[in-house]
Amino acid sequence: MAVVPNHQIQMGQHAPASHLIAHISDTHFLGGARALYGTVDTDSPVRQALAQLERSGLRPDALVFTGDIADTGETDAYRRVRGLVEASADRLGAEVVWVMGNHDKRAAFRAELLGKAGSGAPSDAPVDAVFDLAGVRLIALDSSVPGYHHGELAQSQLDWLADVLSDPAPHGTVLALHHPPIPTMIPLMSILELRGQARLAQVIAGSDIRAILGGHLHYATTGIFAGIPVSVAAATCYTLDASAPQGELVGQRGGQSINLVHVYDDQIVHSTVPLGEFDVATRFDAAFLARMQSLSPEERTEAFSRQTDSAAGSVA
Repeated sequence: MAVVPNHQIQMGQHAPASHLIAHISDTHFLGGARALYGTVDTDSPVRQALAQLERSGLRPDALVFTGDIADTGETDAYRRVRGLVEASADRLGAEVVWVMGNHDKRAAFRAELLGKAGSGAPSDAPVDAVFDLAGVRLIALDSSVPGYHHGELAQSQLDWLADVLSDPAPHGTVLALHHPPIPTMIPLMSILELRGQARLAQVIAGSDIRAILGGHLHYATTGIFAGIPVSVAAATCYTLDASAPQGELVGQRGGQSINLVHVYDDQIVHSTVPLGEFDVATRFDAAFLARMQSLSPEERTEAFSRQTDSAAGSVA
């Protein structure tokens, strides 16, 4: 019997999600598989993320990488990450969406990730694109500023974005950019924020954008911008310690995660997935889920919701 992915099973009041996006950010690959800062293995967490997605049985419509794919824009770094990701995407049946970050180099990004060497586009032109994910429009917006780490959008990009948004998509739009348009709790990172946010807000307010995906901050966070939910995926390479002593900026080799973005008819839900292998505390297997599916809603309530005095619970 074919296994139905979890996001397509209805056990409660909400119909299953219509679309699923895996949101991954800040891989920071270096050429020759060199360690970032001499100590950070950038490749293994990406392999782990892809392995966990494949193991889960989920079938995302897209793998969206929100920038800083390579740390210094090296050709080999882009080729290596592309090889890893596209092989997994083929097995998952997912489209791959690459978004420019402040560490990426536009010419190499176009040539090695997008396969558009000699496409005629100026090498320093922003890398903006539109994708159709079975009716969900995903817009990749290049917020990078060549030579700098802060973000900004040119007026020509905002004009282009307004033109794209003038025609609503069947299931709405998801906007993906590297620099998230929300405040950061780490003061030094504010220097590197997306500038001119009010101009972006004027373009997207009242549009069919249902969610904004970002990276850059190296920790997972959420917010609201122009009335639209913003979800930031933590980096896969290393994370910033949000509990570091005040005034310090501390990167740590731990806490890496990716996000799952479930698109429903009336809302979008963002979930954080830690990367790694951890000890199992409790488990209900697929056979148990199948048994719950075979029960009526009332029977499920009694079998899985009713409290008992046993620490193991009545559902074990």
